Amino acid sequence: MENRVFKYFTTKKKSLVSPDARQKLLAFASLVVIFIIFSIASPNFFKFDNVVGILLATAVNGVLAVGVTFVIITGGIDLSIGTVMTFSAVSAGIFITNMHMPIGVGIIGALVAGGLCGLVNGLLIAKAKIPPFIATLGMMLVTKGLSLVLSGTKPIYFNDTPAFSNIAMGNGLIPNAVIIFLVAAAIGGFILSKTVLGRYTVALGSNEEAARLSGINVIKWKIIVYVLTGIFAGLAGVLMASRLNSAQPALGAGYEMDAISAVVIGGTSLSGGEGSMIGTVIGAFVITTLTNGLRILSVPQEWQTVVTGVIVIGAVYMDIVRRRNANKV
Repeated sequence: MENRVFKYFTTKKKSLVSPDARQKLLAFASLVVIFIIFSIASPNFFKFDNVVGILLATAVNGVLAVGVTFVIITGGIDLSIGTVMTFSAVSAGIFITNMHMPIGVGIIGALVAGGLCGLVNGLLIAKAKIPPFIATLGMMLVTKGLSLVLSGTKPIYFNDTPAFSNIAMGNGLIPNAVIIFLVAAAIGGFILSKTVLGRYTVALGSNEEAARLSGINVIKWKIIVYVLTGIFAGLAGVLMASRLNSAQPALGAGYEMDAISAVVIGGTSLSGGEGSMIGTVIGAFVITTLTNGLRILSVPQEWQTVVTGVIVIGAVYMDIVRRRNANKV
C-alpha cells in the first residue's frame, strides 16, 4: 500500500513539472531577472516611456516570432520573414499611397503579399524538396530585391493617410500594436493547441515519415504552415509601416534572427515536434528587453549582438540537454 501511495505522488509530481513547463518558467525567470538588473543599473530603464518602447518594439518581433513558431515546430526554418515583412510593408505603401486605395485594401494587400511569399516557400520546400534553409534564404534575397525595385529604392510615406499610423500607435496608454501582438499570439496559440493544423504541425516535426504513413497529406499541411507564417510576416509589415508611418524598403534584414531567437529562448525545439506560443511571447520580451537595456547602458551595438548570440547558443544547448535527458527516461 505504501509503495502504491509513493508511486502515485512521485508520478504526479513529475507530470506537474514537465520539461516544457520548466523551460517556460526558466525563460520567464530570466525575463524577471533582466528587468531587475537593468532597473538597478539605470534609473531610466523602468520609466513608463521606456517600458512602452519595449512593448512597442516587442510587438513587431513578436508577431514574426508567432508565425515562425509553426515552421520551427515542423522542424523547418524560415530565414525570409524579415524581408517578407518589408515586402509586405512596401506592398501596403503601393496600394495606399501610390494607388490611393483605402487603408483596408492596403492591409489586405500586405497580408496577401506575405501569404504568397509563404506559399512559394512551402511549394519549394514541400513539393520541390529544396531544404528549408536554402529555399527561404533565396526568398529572403528575392523579397529584399523586390522591395527595392517596387519602391524605387525610396521610402513610401503615408503622410496623406494619417489614420494609418493609428493602426500601431492609437491614442491610449498602451499602443495598439501591443494589443494586436497579444491577439495574434492568442490566435496562434489557439491554432497550435486546438485545431487540426496545430496537431499536424506537431506531428510533422515529431516524425514526418510516421505522419505520412498515418495518412496525413504532408505536402499540403507543410505548405499551409509556411503560408500562415507568411501571413503573420505580412501583419508585422503593416505594424512596422504604421509605426514608422512609412514603408522602408531597406529595412527588415536581421529581424528574422531576433524572431527565431525569441522562439528558441521560449522553448520551441529546433529539432521540431514541440513548442508553445506562451514560450514564444516570453522569448520575444526577453530579446527586446535585453536589447533595450544594453542600449540604455550605452553598450556598443556589436556587443549587444554578441550577448544575444551567446544567449541563443545557451538556449539551444539547454534544449539539446533536455532532449537527451528525456530520451534516457
